[in-house]
Amino acid sequence: MTPIGLDFDNTLIAYDAVFRAAAIARGLIPAAFTGTKQEIRDAIRLLPDGERAWQSLQGHVYGSGIGGARLFDGADRFLRRCRREGVAVCVVSHKTEYGHFDPARVNLRAAALDWMDRQGFFAAEGFGIARENVYFEATRAEKLARIAALGCRLFIDDLAEVLSDPDFPPATTRLLFTDRTPDDLPYKALSSWPQIEREVFDDAA
Repeated sequence: MTPIGLDFDNTLIAYDAVFRAAAIARGLIPAAFTGTKQEIRDAIRLLPDGERAWQSLQGHVYGSGIGGARLFDGADRFLRRCRREGVAVCVVSHKTEYGHFDPARVNLRAAALDWMDRQGFFAAEGFGIARENVYFEATRAEKLARIAALGCRLFIDDLAEVLSDPDFPPATTRLLFTDRTPDDLPYKALSSWPQIEREVFDDAA
């Protein structure tokens, strides 16, 4: 069976709480700020030298701060069902090796793999995903080429710009994971992993 492909950052792994805590600790947002990662990003970019501050924060969160991130609710059940029903899963992510402006030079790919290992991604009694089925690509173009090369029958991503890219493989079904209402997309947008599970496994509503 051809595999299902999954994005990693902000699709499987939720960073909102980590971004918020780290941004407050750096004095980039007030302690009472309660927004999402995207709202945190938008607020920081308005600051003097805000783009550099945001990229530095990303390097920290995706690297040494990743231990505070969590799996999205329902993603564990989805991955266990894939294992139980013999559905092959590949993780394909646009992820550089090192974050911008990160003085610690933490390898972001190694940090992600360590986090996945702790969550049971590679354990036979966990999600049972082969480590070699995790692909970190340096550019979006390489990510799209990998999805095509793997022959993914379906791909789930949180970024519409990835799924709507003209080079996205046309034979692959696209699902957007988002809690926002997108405008007239030619593919489905779902806001939770239980919804994704019902869609992928064609469960009755």
